[in-house]
Amino acid sequence: MKILKIQTLRGPNQWSIQRHQLVVVRLDLEDFPKNIVSFYQDIIKVLPSLVHSSLDSPHSHPQAITSAAEVVQLVALELQKLTGMNVGFGTVRPTIEANVYQVIFEYQHEQAGRYAARAAVRLCQSILDIGEYSQAELQKDFKDLIELRLEGQLGPSTESIVAEAKARRIPWVELGSRAMIQLGFGVYQKRIQATLSNYTGILGVELACDKEGTKRILRDSGVPVPRGTVIRSAKYLEDAIAEVGGFPIVVKPLSGNHGRGISIDVRSLLAAEDAFEMAHEVSEDVIIERFHTGRDHRVLVINGKVIAVAERVPAHVYGDGKSTVSELIEITNKDPRRGDGHDNVLTRIEVDRNSQDLLQRQGLSLDSIPAVGQICYLRATANLSTGGIAVDRTDDIHPENIWLAERVAKIIGLDIAGIDVVTSDISKPLRLTDSVIVEVNAAPGFRMHTSPSVGIPRNVAEPVINMLFPPGAPYRVPIVSITGTNGKTTTTRLTAHIFKQTNRVVGYTTTDGIYIGDWLVEKGDTTGPYSAQVILRDPTVEVAILETARGGILRSGLGFDGCDVGVVMNVQADHLGIGDIETVEDLANLKSVVVQSAFPSGYAVLNADDPLVVKMAEKVKAQVAYFSMTPDSPIVTAHTQQGGLAAVYENGYLSILKGDWTLRIEQAVNVPITLGGKAAFQIQNALAASLAAFAQGVRIEDIRSALTSFVASSNQTPGRMNLFNLGKFHALVDYAHNPAGYKAIADFISTWNGECIGVIGAPGDRRDIDIEELGQLSANMFDRVIIKEDLDRRGREVNAVAALMQKGVSSVKPNLPCDIILNEAEAVAIALDQAPEGGLVVIFPEKVDAVIATIEARMPKDTATQDAAKPSNSPAVL
Repeated sequence: MKILKIQTLRGPNQWSIQRHQLVVVRLDLEDFPKNIVSFYQDIIKVLPSLVHSSLDSPHSHPQAITSAAEVVQLVALELQKLTGMNVGFGTVRPTIEANVYQVIFEYQHEQAGRYAARAAVRLCQSILDIGEYSQAELQKDFKDLIELRLEGQLGPSTESIVAEAKARRIPWVELGSRAMIQLGFGVYQKRIQATLSNYTGILGVELACDKEGTKRILRDSGVPVPRGTVIRSAKYLEDAIAEVGGFPIVVKPLSGNHGRGISIDVRSLLAAEDAFEMAHEVSEDVIIERFHTGRDHRVLVINGKVIAVAERVPAHVYGDGKSTVSELIEITNKDPRRGDGHDNVLTRIEVDRNSQDLLQRQGLSLDSIPAVGQICYLRATANLSTGGIAVDRTDDIHPENIWLAERVAKIIGLDIAGIDVVTSDISKPLRLTDSVIVEVNAAPGFRMHTSPSVGIPRNVAEPVINMLFPPGAPYRVPIVSITGTNGKTTTTRLTAHIFKQTNRVVGYTTTDGIYIGDWLVEKGDTTGPYSAQVILRDPTVEVAILETARGGILRSGLGFDGCDVGVVMNVQADHLGIGDIETVEDLANLKSVVVQSAFPSGYAVLNADDPLVVKMAEKVKAQVAYFSMTPDSPIVTAHTQQGGLAAVYENGYLSILKGDWTLRIEQAVNVPITLGGKAAFQIQNALAASLAAFAQGVRIEDIRSALTSFVASSNQTPGRMNLFNLGKFHALVDYAHNPAGYKAIADFISTWNGECIGVIGAPGDRRDIDIEELGQLSANMFDRVIIKEDLDRRGREVNAVAALMQKGVSSVKPNLPCDIILNEAEAVAIALDQAPEGGLVVIFPEKVDAVIATIEARMPKDTATQDAAKPSNSPAVL
């Protein structure tokens, strides 16, 4: 078997609307043996847990397996599950190619999912080739998958906040820099970095990092803190010890974290000198501080309120009277809750010089055998990252200590603060127990609170989300997603223009670029998930209008988790035979992802005149609204009689229907893109855009204003029904590239009085039959045809597309003048040079900008740029 292609999806997709993270493997089984049951039984010998896996579609018995592709899918899932990843969904689909399958399965971390695909095929191929897969190879796969999982996963604090956001359906995005996470979309977004947030002030963070400065400000505010001083050289050590009141002392770096370089309960000058050197390796400035006996507590304050309290106990082991300290550490590390770094609830205990020095001060070594119950400390500090444990004390803290901690967080200026308190009893006021606040931490870790070793786990992420998004606060901008075979770019631009009338910043994506407000962000075909993310990540965007093409959905899924309005313009034969989309029904299923992703509170805007689009209503969870060129459409009539929403073209008007009400927007003749009401497909585009906006609460007056001011010009809709007056004749530029697009243009030019010349072409990745059909259509549309080819032939030989188009033309009208001029610029120039008076040159370009520039260079100076702005001047509407 052989992997032909691996894709990773990151949003709603044709395989699942709910499961956004899927790997899609195009797998060639080649000459696979027919005994699938025997093969699966051999697989189970290597992965016996496979039989007991709980999947969405259980395969608990070998007889349930019908294809080796299913085995690959099951193995890929199982490898991930056995290495700590919670996955379960999978499916398999055959393709039209013999022995080639689409294998789809869920992933938790993208790189791990891709690795699992390759590992599953390797394992299965090894079973086929030699009847086994070595344990060494399997263990290496496990090791690699675990490493990829650890690399891909969020830190425990970030994960808890993201989990809370997901529980509230707040979207989140990894920003790819400095471990920042965006919560929410557009103008409503907030950002976090671990437990730093939008509201964390830089002054508070800087002060918290300056431990001595923090103590000074707290001391001046009457807060109990240990006496201390800062030195840079060991020669000042004795004076510093005397200044803080003598031994015992704490020695720690001025700037450090995770307990690095800290020594506590230092009781001799020799030990103090060693401690200074250790701290000096971490920070040039070293704090000498009075040591206070007591237990280490972390008080977490969020948004001015104490949320959780944990007692932190340094890494330690208890003697059993028979094991050495080294053996006790090994036994403790076998606890399944312990892992490396932040992998598990607890961290493995690692022995270093500090551990051995601390044991020595306790009269022990790694080879000592402590008595039963004797506690042996291995770290001086109680950080979880060095093997410590946490005991929840949230319900024990005294109210006065709560008041003091909340006051301290405000004094330092932190929205999220971890306050370290040393006290013998947190349930008593600090002033009564000679206790002190030793540190205030910015970006405090949440693991000790969300997963304490002992006590009640606390949902400390909830108050963070409440702070960032108070109840009722918005976290999404309205998203309108527009798809279809034809008309989606014009509809997207018109919809964006309508929303601009509401004085909001509109971000939109189209086949010619990404726009925010009136500005082009990035030029190109930007209709995929990357482009959508550019809009949704932008903090100035208040409304997102997203053209959503088939290619992006196929490659990566949608670039968003759901939309407020999903629009499907139509489904016509185009791009068939690409990406395993073989039929128009396949294409409809793919495009239906957009409306299936519309929120239940939103709308699916569907073309009532297209049966394939109408059928999509069966799958959507949102409210349905229809648009139609036929006012008495049975579908629209039945829908509106039940109180449904619709937009129709009736009596020359674009109108909104709501139950028994008819709200007329504007006459088509007054809507420039319809070219005086003659371009039926543009009326349809306008209906869809108007309906999408109305469903989002845009006023009829704003919709009307937008319709009457939007022009099908090279500025607003480049390559979409751009009509130019060149004095003696006209030129029409449109990006039509499929039969439906050609037919729409044919309807318009059928009213043209003069001779029509067509400069035609087709994308090379279309089927031969589709390319020939474009030639056949052109034969009936034009009085003369010039066939050109795209520079990007998409795998075709030179002249291959042109020959197919010429064949199509000749099959309909053998005597029709038909020339092949492969170079687009040359073909356009010849057509313009030879255009007769009163004629029309229709150009279906590859390079829209270059063709428009050529035409505009020929325009008379006293001629309006385009007739689309003044449709009554065009012979097409006389």
